Amino acid sequence: MLKEFKEFAMRGNVMDLAIGVIIGGAFGKIVAALIDDLIMPIIGKIIGNVDFSNLYIPLSGKVTKAIQESPTGTLALADAKKLGSVFAYGDFITVLLNFIILAFCIFMMVKVMNSLSKKQEAAAPPAPTTSEKLLTEIRDSLKK
Repeated sequence: MLKEFKEFAMRGNVMDLAIGVIIGGAFGKIVAALIDDLIMPIIGKIIGNVDFSNLYIPLSGKVTKAIQESPTGTLALADAKKLGSVFAYGDFITVLLNFIILAFCIFMMVKVMNSLSKKQEAAAPPAPTTSEKLLTEIRDSLKK
């Protein structure tokens, strides 16, 4: 059984999967940093310095009262949740935007990979087969 497990673990597919998972994890961190640190602040600035994570609708009178009594007229989501129920839609918007950006990045990577593979296929036409060579010689002989 140990021998069979070793053969299974050393197959190319399993190793390719392991490499893919490791690279995917690293790529996920890169994309998360790109989204969280570069893209989301720009989007927030464009739409008026909105922090998506703190967007919510108060569903409790205590939360509404605390917002009205606040000197800034706002209340952080964590504080609002302590006071009562809230409809916190900001995190959903953030996750949705992250997904769209991530999906677009993956789409662009696949597009580039496909164009590179098409260029390689077009650059090296396949050599003629033996039967094609023979048919070419016969054609040339008949022409003469």
